Amino acid sequence: MNRFFVSPNQINRDKNEITIVDEDVKHISKVLRLYNGDEIEVSDGMEYVYIAEISDINKNEVLATIISSEKITTESNINITLFQSIPKSTKMDYIVQKATELGVKNIVPIISERTIVQFSNDKDAEKKRERWEKIVQEAAKQSKRGIVPNVEEPITFKKSIQRVNDYDLNLLAYEKESNIGLKKVIEKYSGVESIVNIGVWIGPEGGFDDKEISLLENIKVETITLGPRILRTETAGAALISALMYSLGDLGGTE
Repeated sequence: MNRFFVSPNQINRDKNEITIVDEDVKHISKVLRLYNGDEIEVSDGMEYVYIAEISDINKNEVLATIISSEKITTESNINITLFQSIPKSTKMDYIVQKATELGVKNIVPIISERTIVQFSNDKDAEKKRERWEKIVQEAAKQSKRGIVPNVEEPITFKKSIQRVNDYDLNLLAYEKESNIGLKKVIEKYSGVESIVNIGVWIGPEGGFDDKEISLLENIKVETITLGPRILRTETAGAALISALMYSLGDLGGTE
């Protein structure tokens, strides 16, 4: 069943009706070719997901009658923010897509010393962010997320490190770290229950430079190894996020 996201004000509980607008209207009618009577899933992006039956499709909106609702159960209690130094080409598209599928709540594109991609102005940066936002929304639909992760506007490395204190744990995947792994870092804390908000730091092609690594280490960002093999920037984030989710009980079932 296809999933869509709406804002809470598009759900009218008195009329038992949901209104879908904007690009999803065309997607429902022209791409998916859904009709009156077809059922869809609709998330309010906050608390509930609804099963609804399409009752009317027109040029500007799709109306659906609520059949049932339940609490969102697909979201992790772990709040991961990915601080990703922007790689070249379309690699960032892949990164935001996979981060969304794995359960990340927030994505912060950063411009570090070795970032090749440069924005000519704020409008250029916003255009890129909007592209990533669309990819994230589609990935959230496909993976049955309860929310659509937030994609922030690109910021400088210097601004990004001011955010470190927002997290219970900050992790840096570093190719020159050979001994300390994720398991050892987690064991340093009083228990996984104390780790809720996590910042994950991934460098661009070539990694962060030595000065940036030093700055991160000085503000107590934990540097860890991802194993004996060197991972690409578009692989490192997904690998670390997967390991984190598993270590903290979000992947792998209950037994």
